Amino acid sequence: MKNITLHKLFAMVLTLVSSIMLSQTPVVSTAQAQTDFDAVEIQTLKVRDNIYMLVGAGGNITVQTGEDGILIIDTQYAELSDKNLAAIRALTDKPLRYIINTHHHGDHVGGNAELKAAGFTPSGGNVGASLSNAGEGATIFAHENVLLNMAGDDNMSTEMWPTMTYFAEKKDLYFNGEGVRIIHQPNAHTNGDSIIFFRKSDVITTGDAYITSFYPFIDMSSGGTLQGFIDAANSIIDLIIPEYGQDGGTLVIPGHGRLSDIGDVINWREMLTIIRDRILDMKQRGMSLEEVLAARPTRDYDPRWAGQGIFSTENFVTAAYMTLED
Repeated sequence: MKNITLHKLFAMVLTLVSSIMLSQTPVVSTAQAQTDFDAVEIQTLKVRDNIYMLVGAGGNITVQTGEDGILIIDTQYAELSDKNLAAIRALTDKPLRYIINTHHHGDHVGGNAELKAAGFTPSGGNVGASLSNAGEGATIFAHENVLLNMAGDDNMSTEMWPTMTYFAEKKDLYFNGEGVRIIHQPNAHTNGDSIIFFRKSDVITTGDAYITSFYPFIDMSSGGTLQGFIDAANSIIDLIIPEYGQDGGTLVIPGHGRLSDIGDVINWREMLTIIRDRILDMKQRGMSLEEVLAARPTRDYDPRWAGQGIFSTENFVTAAYMTLED
């Protein structure tokens, strides 16, 4: 850091502490307290072929159906489990076999225990004899950092934890007649983010590595960085084949917001990249966090992307500043 007075350094430390405390507060606490779950209606959108998107409160849920059973991605809040299960049962009566978690935040994993209990994992050989719970419940799959993050949270019971993890760059499944590729996106929203690519259906589910509603929440306490978000956007774009120009083709289900195509993700990446370059330039010129915030490097994007609380412009710029290397 260059040309920073003791007063400014102290202010930066205070801001960093405040930001970390905010990051460590459960992402869903405010939204969950303010949500009337009785009034929430689950909307089902057919995305393509046997892929559906459930929209309620919290993160979007992806549902894949077929002869092998049901695979879902994320589970929203626990309070909506009955409604989400009813929406899934309206699509098929096949057993729920797999739950994939894109990351560990409660608005995406809150319903893990309830939906897991409604599912079934086939077992054979001597597995049933050696494990009393073999076959009980769906398999919950996630990157190992999701398990580590959840295990460190006293508010998350063991019934919510992933029962199978991966630690490499990717993990492949073959389910319902198509390849399902799970790809780790390190240090984007968190250190455990996964995006999921349904190869035959040509659909990508991103979790909160890509959203359409607000500026991203960079969860610094869980390894999130602005550059990680940009890297994730590039990974998503690399998987997409447009139908024409920047329209159609591969469809993208975001963690929050509307169904997207390549044009939407490119706009997201450009917004993040331009803001990154502005903040990095200011940081390299010795500007403090206070000065960067006052300079409003996001002002032309705020009408579209500014939110409240953890999605506020100030929180986004603060986390971007703290995670960018100068």
